[in-house]
Amino acid sequence: MGREKSVAFITLGCKVNIAETEGMKRLFEKAGYRVVDSDEFADVYIVNTCTVTNMGDRKSRQMLRRVHAINPNAVVAAVGCFAQVSPEEAAKVEGVSLVVGNNMKHEIVSLVEQAASSGKGIYVRKRQELDEFEDLPVETYTGHTRAFIKVQDGCDNFCAYCIIPYARGPVRSRRTDDVIKETEGFARQGFKELVLTGIHLTSFKDKETGADLMDLVRGISRVDGIERIRLGSLDPEFITPRFVEFAGNTPKLCPHFHISLQSGSAATLKRMNRKYTPDDYRRAVNALREAVPDAAITTDVMVGFPGETREEFEESLAFCEEMEFLWAHVFKYSPRKGTPAARFKDQVSPIEKEERSRAMIALAEKNREKFYRRFIGASRKVLFEQPVPGSPGLVEGLTDNYIPVEAQLDEPVVGEILPVRLMGINGERMTGVPED
Repeated sequence: MGREKSVAFITLGCKVNIAETEGMKRLFEKAGYRVVDSDEFADVYIVNTCTVTNMGDRKSRQMLRRVHAINPNAVVAAVGCFAQVSPEEAAKVEGVSLVVGNNMKHEIVSLVEQAASSGKGIYVRKRQELDEFEDLPVETYTGHTRAFIKVQDGCDNFCAYCIIPYARGPVRSRRTDDVIKETEGFARQGFKELVLTGIHLTSFKDKETGADLMDLVRGISRVDGIERIRLGSLDPEFITPRFVEFAGNTPKLCPHFHISLQSGSAATLKRMNRKYTPDDYRRAVNALREAVPDAAITTDVMVGFPGETREEFEESLAFCEEMEFLWAHVFKYSPRKGTPAARFKDQVSPIEKEERSRAMIALAEKNREKFYRRFIGASRKVLFEQPVPGSPGLVEGLTDNYIPVEAQLDEPVVGEILPVRLMGINGERMTGVPED
C-alpha cells in the first residue's frame, strides 16, 4: 500500500475563494489525500489566487514561490483568477507545475495527478467558455462556525477599474435545489449561520426556475437549524422597495448589508462606470434603516481614482460621514493592466492617495465607534466563533448586525448563539457579559 499523499491550500482574495477552496479540499480528501497546513511539507500545494489588484497578483506570485521553497519537488498549482487572467505569467513563476483557471477547479485532482507524472500544464478556458456554474459542493467547513455557500459566479458590469469580469466570466448561478440541499447538510452538522457569496451576488437567477436571490433566501429560511442568513456584497440598485419590505419581514436575514459604494462623488462614480449616484445610494440606505432600525451598513470605498479632484474626494468623505457606516474597506486605486482606467489620464499621485486613504480610514474608525455607542447597554445575540488568544475564558463572536464582541464565559460555547449584554468598547470590538 502506497504512502498517503498530502495537500496544502492557500486562499487569497474574496469569500468566494474560501468556498471554492473548501470544495477542492473535499475533492482531495475523497481521493485519499491528507490535508495539511500551508506551511507544512506537502506533496501538493494549491494556491487559489487573486487578481483584483496588482497587489493581488504580487501576493499570488509570492505565495507560489513560498510553497515551492518548502518542497521543491511538490506539485504547485496556481488556480483561480490570477491563473485565469495571466496564465503564461503564472506558469513562469518558479516551481509552478500546473495552472488552472476558473471553471476547471472541479477537475483539480486529476489535473494535479497528470502534472505529477507528465510535467507542467496550463488549463484555462476563454471568458466566453465560462458559461456554466462550476458546482463545488463544500459539505463541511473545518475550523469555521459559519458556512459559506457560493451561489453565483461572474460579472457583466465592466466597471472601469475592474478586471473581475475577465477573470470570472459572464454571470451564471447555481441551482436553487442544490443550494437548499447543501444548506440542509450544514444544518445537520450544527451550523447556525450561513453566508451567501458570489462575485456579483445580486445577479443570482436560477435559469431553470427563475428564482432570484430573495426567493433563494426564503427557501433557506425554511431549513430547520439555520438561524442566520448573511448576504455578501449587494449593489445599491438591488435595494428596491421589494427588497426593503423583504428585509424587514425576514427574521433570519441578518440586519447587516454590505452595499458597495466606491465613491461618494457623482462625477467619480460616472468615470468608474458605476450605475448609480450618491442620491440613489442614500435613498437605498435610508429605506433599509427605516425598515430594519438596527441594521449595520458596511461598504467599500476607493480613493485616488484617476481624475479624482480634491473637491471630489471631499464630497466622498462628506458622504461617508453622512452614511455612518459600521465598517468601510478603504483602498487606494492602483492601475490594473487590461482595464480602461489604467489608460485614463490624470492619475492621482501616490502621496495624494496615501493622504486621502488615511483621512478616509480615520473617518471609518470614527463612524464605527459612533455605531458601537448606540448599542452600549443593549442585548444582542452573539454567535461565538473562537477563544481570544492569550485570554483564558474570553471568547469572541459576531452579533447579527456584524458587531464583533468579546465576552468572558464559564465554559466553551464556540458555535453557539447566546444573548449578550453589550457593555463597552475595546478597540475594534465591543465587550459584553452573557445573560441568563
